[in-house]
Amino acid sequence: MKTVFFDIQPYEEKYLCNNIPTDFSYTFLKESLNSHLTLSEEIKDAEVISVFISSDLNENVLIKFPKLKFILTRSVGFSHICLDYCKKNNIYVFNTPHYGDYTVAEFTFGVLLYTIRKIGQAIDDVKEDKINMDRYTGVELYSKTLGVIGAGSIGKNVLDIAQGFKMKTLAYDPYNNDNYYTYTTLDNLLASSDVISINSPLTKDNHHLINKENIAKMRQGAIIVNAARGEIIDTEALYEALLEEKISYVALDVIECEEILCSENKKCQGLENLKEICLEKYYLNQKLLKLPNVTITPHIAYNTKEAVERILKMTIENLTSCLNFNPDSGAKNLVLL
Repeated sequence: MKTVFFDIQPYEEKYLCNNIPTDFSYTFLKESLNSHLTLSEEIKDAEVISVFISSDLNENVLIKFPKLKFILTRSVGFSHICLDYCKKNNIYVFNTPHYGDYTVAEFTFGVLLYTIRKIGQAIDDVKEDKINMDRYTGVELYSKTLGVIGAGSIGKNVLDIAQGFKMKTLAYDPYNNDNYYTYTTLDNLLASSDVISINSPLTKDNHHLINKENIAKMRQGAIIVNAARGEIIDTEALYEALLEEKISYVALDVIECEEILCSENKKCQGLENLKEICLEKYYLNQKLLKLPNVTITPHIAYNTKEAVERILKMTIENLTSCLNFNPDSGAKNLVLL
């Protein structure tokens, strides 16, 4: 089966080359799928494509693949894939669930502490020999209330880690409500939490869940961490809340329209390929970066040696599932039937 891998990093290529079954012919491309406005014959005849979230698989993109049968996303989330088109055209989608349940939860606290304890600022000052203790006064987590939006596998691990800091915890999740954690309404979580951690997948229902109206419900000086999806937060509303000091600290591993960011090989998506709204979001994100109480990282919460190995292992398993595929067999990691 002809397979094309997009968004490929060198370490991924090495692993995949050594493990792809001989039944597949394959091509590796460092760029996202959206960088290829004109598809070569080698690409457009693909029966299988594998992508990361930097590739936007909308209907206009997918229609260019007349022979496409399977999509393998190397991520838990699949909001970057038009499932409606896939369903209409019998294209089956696989993801890589649970690879980063602990990895992302650990990172959530890493970037949170880095931000509220002003660690980066202190490191930079030491390097420049300009130490000033007045600049490093931070906030401790002990006895604070942590509210988690999205109590799936990652969110629950965030709640567990918070207890190690002796924090109080609240959870909001419209789909989960077990007896172990303290669940509450979104409004109560926003009003009661000192720190709000977003750990929910992006859905149609939670786009811009953190908006001007909901920010107004938060405690004065609330802290926000987002290691989920950028589009859950309205960037403009967040920026205004920071200027007004309604929000005291923000740590973002994801931003709206993060596909506009350059890759390691410095090849950015062409402007003609971007949604018009992304140019506005990019401008707002640049303004966020200039604020001293904001930390932005380039979607690295998932990126540990252990998690990456799990992603690649599951990708090979998903690829193997494409052989002699039977939609009634209940294939593992299958998102869409």
